[in-house]
Amino acid sequence: MVSFDPLAFLNGLSPETIALLEGGITLLAIAIVYKLISRYLNRVGAQLELDEHSLNSIRLILRVLTILVGTSILFTVYQLPTDLFVGGSALVGAIVGFGSSQTINNIAAGFYVILSRPFRVKDYVKIGDVEGQVEEISINYTKLYTPSFNLLLLPNTQVMSSRVVNCTHEGFIKYTFSMNITHSELSNDEIEALCIRPAIDDFVKRHGGMQLRRPEYLFEGNQPMLRSFKVRIFIPKGEAKLLYTYQPELYDMVVDRWDHLRAERAAKRT
Repeated sequence: MVSFDPLAFLNGLSPETIALLEGGITLLAIAIVYKLISRYLNRVGAQLELDEHSLNSIRLILRVLTILVGTSILFTVYQLPTDLFVGGSALVGAIVGFGSSQTINNIAAGFYVILSRPFRVKDYVKIGDVEGQVEEISINYTKLYTPSFNLLLLPNTQVMSSRVVNCTHEGFIKYTFSMNITHSELSNDEIEALCIRPAIDDFVKRHGGMQLRRPEYLFEGNQPMLRSFKVRIFIPKGEAKLLYTYQPELYDMVVDRWDHLRAERAAKRT
C-alpha cells in the first residue's frame, strides 16, 4: 500500500503551482470572511431595524473594502511589485480626496444618520427649514416626500448639521400648525365654539373611515391684527399625502365658518 506524503507532494510542485494554490486559498479565505461579516451585518441590521436601502449601502462599502484587501493580499502572495498598486491607490485617493470631498463627508454623515437613527423610513420629519416624509436613507442622501408632492434629496451632511424634529409617534404623524384669524368682535370662546369645534366635528365625520384621531387645538396668543391658534392633526404613519390634503382642508373648514359667522353678524347690524 502506497502512503501519501503531503510534504513530498508539495515539494514536488512547481513554484508557479504553489503560488496558484496559495492565491486560491487566500481568495477562499477572503470569501468566507466576507460571508461571515455579511451575515453578522444582516443580524445587526435586523436588531437595529435598519431599512434595506441603508443595509445595501453598507454592503457596498463592505464589498469595496473586501476587494481592496483581497487585491493587496494577492499582490503579496504572488510577490508582484507593489509600487504600481500603492502608487495607483495613492493617485485614486488623491483624486477622490480633491474631487469628491463633499461625497466623502456625506458618506461619513450617512453612517452617523443610519447608526444614530434620529428617524426611520416613513417617519415625518422637519430638518432645518424643510420637512417631509422619509422615503429612503442612503449613505449619501436622505430622500424626503415634501408638501409640494415632490421628492427632495437632502445631503446627509445637512441632516447631521440641522435641527431634526420627528413628528411621528405611536403610529401617527402628529402635525401641529398655526391658524391665524384676524381680530373682530368675536371672542376667543366664540371662535372656538362656533368655528373650530364644529369644523373639527365635520372633519371627523367626513374622514372617520380613515381611523384618524380627533384633531386637537389650543389658543396660542394674540398678535398684532391676529389671533393665533395651534391645531394638531393626526394622520396614520406613512400617509403624508393625506396630510398634505387634509391639513389645508381642515384649515379651510374653520375659515369658512368664521367668514360665514362674520357675514351673518354684519348683515344683522345693517
